[in-house]
Amino acid sequence: MANTPGNLPSPRMQNAFVKFEQPLTERIRTFLRLEILYRQALFHTKNETDLGSRAAVAALLGILSILGHGDVRAEVLKDLDRLANLLTQYRQSPGVDSVRLNLIIERIESLKNELAAFGYQLIGPLRESEFLGAIKHRSWIPGGTCEFDLPEYGYWLQLPYSERAKQLSQWVSLLRPLCDAVGEVLRLIRETSDPVERVVVDGLYRHKLDRSAHYNLVRVMLPAGSGIYPEFSAGKHQFTIRFVEWHGVNQRPKQVSGQLPFLLTLC
Repeated sequence: MANTPGNLPSPRMQNAFVKFEQPLTERIRTFLRLEILYRQALFHTKNETDLGSRAAVAALLGILSILGHGDVRAEVLKDLDRLANLLTQYRQSPGVDSVRLNLIIERIESLKNELAAFGYQLIGPLRESEFLGAIKHRSWIPGGTCEFDLPEYGYWLQLPYSERAKQLSQWVSLLRPLCDAVGEVLRLIRETSDPVERVVVDGLYRHKLDRSAHYNLVRVMLPAGSGIYPEFSAGKHQFTIRFVEWHGVNQRPKQVSGQLPFLLTLC
């Protein structure tokens, strides 16, 4: 527990850890939201029940809502360009796995080309869909997508799964180039730095950021089963982490006491 000092396993043993992330920019905050919604859409598309299809549609509508604010596509392309240029500089560095590096660069270029080919009207068919528009309009009301409110949606949900799956697959395919690119950007950002061991005393950790560096993400790793999780408060130049103990849904979490080792990664 928190008040028992101990040594953390090697960063190589990260499977024994629970990971928590805090975005440091609005861009990364948007990317993380798209990532989880896309994962939900893919997962629920495989669920053959009507409730699974409902959940898949809800995730797709969440993605559309995010994409309605700002030019996410342009931001992703900028990040892909930046990462490709950065990785290209490593080609001549000693000790670099050139085969793996070239595969990553090729993957980035492929994602860039695929995303650019769709143009700015990437999600036009989804935005213009009267069927999805009606569901989105009613989704703001708790229980507003019941079949008596949306009989067309109710009918679609009762179609054979093969038909619903085909339609869901078509919708997902329109979002795939963007969401796959977002996923790759996040993956590479997460791999830019190795975790380092830190120790927090009495549950409160403060960290000042180097103003000359451009950090995107804070990652905290705690031993699985520790019963502890972090609460973040982040700004442009520093962040604070409050470590608290989980005591169930009916009790307030308590800030830990004593020394607590954890792994910290600044990406």
